[in-house]
Amino acid sequence: MDKQIKLFLDFLKNDKKLSDNTLQSYRRDILQFEKYINQNDINYLKATEEEISSYITYLEKQGKKMSTASRSLATIRSFYQFLLRTKKVKLDPTISMQSPKIEKRVPSVLTSEEVELLLDQPKDIDLKGTRDKAMLEFAYATGMKVTEIIDLNLEDVNFEENSVVCSNGKKSRTIPLGSLAERALKEYVDEARPILIKDDKVKALFVNVNGSRLTRQGFWKIVKYYKEQAHIEKDITPHILRHSFATHLLQNGADLKSIQAMLGHSDISSTQVYAQFEQPEIKNIYQKAHPRA
Repeated sequence: MDKQIKLFLDFLKNDKKLSDNTLQSYRRDILQFEKYINQNDINYLKATEEEISSYITYLEKQGKKMSTASRSLATIRSFYQFLLRTKKVKLDPTISMQSPKIEKRVPSVLTSEEVELLLDQPKDIDLKGTRDKAMLEFAYATGMKVTEIIDLNLEDVNFEENSVVCSNGKKSRTIPLGSLAERALKEYVDEARPILIKDDKVKALFVNVNGSRLTRQGFWKIVKYYKEQAHIEKDITPHILRHSFATHLLQNGADLKSIQAMLGHSDISSTQVYAQFEQPEIKNIYQKAHPRA
């Protein structure tokens, strides 16, 4: 099974061009499945639907979230589709299996006041403060994922048009920059970044204090630091800034289709989760006034 897993992961990397983060998720899921297969003396080439269902049940009994179990089944299904394609098996045992139903959770969002408080924390009195202010303003202004932000290069920003191009290799989207984010970013690019970078060949937009491309972990630590400085009780991550971006746009009149384009969602259903935040005052009036509310 080890050999087939390696070929499967190579296929995902080289043929499907999956990102490193997605590839790591597939690797974790399939290796965990392999461990279960070995512990229960199951021949993976002859595994039945019942045996794989038992594995999904096992994950749930281990306290894994429904989303984790659903993702694991998707990984296993992809693995058997690969084995089918390479003629290692004749049947896909997962073909009739239904994914565990995942209840769509309400995204955690910040109020406009909390966003203001957070963004006011970095002080542009030194290089790090200038960078951090630009980063937080940029994250909230664009709604980009943290992985998208740290992958940006300087050339992806167009200051003349106040926009940024986000590209993941397969598709790209152009996102407007608000005036406050554009001002903070320009100050960082003009005054702080040239001093932070040690090598002019560095293309990264956001760099750490050593002049290298900022990492995902580095970004998270910065957000956490300013959250504590602001004494905000809510948990704040870069993704919550993304949720807040979408929610505040919707509450101020933006349509779902435009928000979908800015977030880069391929399916409108992913964006519709924010619809519950639309025109909250109407919902409040309804709750108070309708006799059967």
